[in-house]
Amino acid sequence: MTGEKSNFLSLTAAEGGTVAFGNGKSRTIVGIGKIGESLSHSIDYVYLVDGLKHNLLNVSQLCNKDNLVVFLPTRCLVVNMNTADVVLRGKQHKNVYKICISSLP
Repeated sequence: MTGEKSNFLSLTAAEGGTVAFGNGKSRTIVGIGKIGESLSHSIDYVYLVDGLKHNLLNVSQLCNKDNLVVFLPTRCLVVNMNTADVVLRGKQHKNVYKICISSLP
C-alpha cells in the first residue's frame, strides 16, 4: 500500500474498497497497480490508498512471487527462491523494517 501515486509503473482505478488499520480508522482504496524500478523488478497488486502517509508492503505479496523473506535482528532480506538472488534488502528501525524501492536491482 502507498499513498504516493508517483510510485506506480502502472495504475488502474479501483471501484471502491477500504483498508482498515489497528487504530480503528480506515482509508479508501483509489487504485491498484505495479510499483518498482522496472517491469521486470516490480511488485504487483499494490493499493493506492487515499491519505496514506507511509508505504506498507505485505510479506505474502513478496512470498507469492517465489521469494523468501528472512528477518534478522538488524535487517531483512528478500531472496528469489528460483535464482537465490537477494532482490531486496532492508534495515530495522525500531520495530519496522525499511526497504527502499529504489534499491531494487
